[in-house]
Amino acid sequence: MTEDRIMLITGAAGGIGRATVGVFAEHGWRVIGVDRSTFGNVFPKNGLYIQADIANPDELEKIYSQVKSYTATLDAVVNNAAVQIAKPLIETSAAEWDEVMASNLRSVFLGSKLAHPLLKAGRGGAIVNVSSVHAVATSANIAAYAASKGGLLALTRAMAIEFAPDNIRVNAILPGAVDTPMLRAGLNRGHAGDGSLQDRLENLARRTVNGRVGQPEEIARAIYFLADNTQSSFMTGQAMIVDGGATARLSTE
Repeated sequence: MTEDRIMLITGAAGGIGRATVGVFAEHGWRVIGVDRSTFGNVFPKNGLYIQADIANPDELEKIYSQVKSYTATLDAVVNNAAVQIAKPLIETSAAEWDEVMASNLRSVFLGSKLAHPLLKAGRGGAIVNVSSVHAVATSANIAAYAASKGGLLALTRAMAIEFAPDNIRVNAILPGAVDTPMLRAGLNRGHAGDGSLQDRLENLARRTVNGRVGQPEEIARAIYFLADNTQSSFMTGQAMIVDGGATARLSTE
């Protein structure tokens, strides 16, 4: 029965995060959302929302202390929180690099260690790490973000191997261009051309095989597939690319 299943998602207030909260709630899951921003008054009433910064190890400990007061087990964890700094590598400071790594990679390492006993107590479950197509193919002025997402992909494989004896599956999803606040904020990098915001979105859309950018709900449904043991029980250590076919096209042709 799905009504007893409980999941935790970081970055719950962002574009993909909000959509994912909605999809899991629609399927009867209780949702624990974590974000440094407020969510508003539309968070599922039977869930728990924690406003905190997962980049801070002390706050992560406090998050999981609250989680343990709410539930003794977890069925799924979605590591979705991320930050992006769009600037040339030679202009990126050590502090900016560390900020990206703390949010996008270290938080998954530390958070998964804290989540592990709760997943194990529930006789296993699933972890979904939200990586990016930038883990496998990238562009200029986004080096720190790309490196963090590549590291997350490697961490996913390592976690899948080590957590398998406890019946915990670990997979990564690699979204492409998805219409979120983060995507729109990063359209000034030069990779999508000049012109208005709409012009740049249309330029991105033309680079996909589908001829459009993705919607957060499409990524959320793919995340749900990877988290649901009735649908993806034989998948672990894998990277699912959801990018409208952008990485399928040979860029030199």
